[in-house]
Amino acid sequence: MRTLLLSALAAASLTIGGCGLRPLYANGSGGAVAQVLADVDVAPIAGHEGWLVRNALRDRLQATQGGDGAGKRLRLDVRLEDSITGFGVRADDAVTRERRTLRARYQLIEAATGEVLLDATAAQDAGIDVVGSEYATIAAESTALERLASGIADQIVSRLAVYANRGGGQGAATPTPSPAGQ
Repeated sequence: MRTLLLSALAAASLTIGGCGLRPLYANGSGGAVAQVLADVDVAPIAGHEGWLVRNALRDRLQATQGGDGAGKRLRLDVRLEDSITGFGVRADDAVTRERRTLRARYQLIEAATGEVLLDATAAQDAGIDVVGSEYATIAAESTALERLASGIADQIVSRLAVYANRGGGQGAATPTPSPAGQ
């Protein structure tokens, strides 16, 4: 039984190689994706949520660069929209549930020419229980914002990596529209 399972796994692994899938970060720090990400400098982003997103982006970009710091050939401009909406309402009109939404519109810009290479959006939301303690609710909102900032940064870096993998950012390129749903 065990040998049959191992044989099936071996056969399945042979078919994966022929499907055209390839690692996004192929060749590590010497690969095309890492080279483009190493050239990205994150512009300052307004507000506390901007500070959180910028730090998360810089952490992720430095991880792809081996800790060398951000490059200067490409600039990432990010504009954020943060909102909290109450949607669980009791009979006495007290809100019992909130949704915090963080949306980002970001542009990858060639620093030398000002050409927009990529213009896309990212969004995250989180549910928050509103409890009797105002301190607990504020702490929950703050924690949700930290998670949302991390999620937005993950989405942006992933989108930049896919863009770079498709040959973007290797020089002058045409603007790429945002894919549906992002």
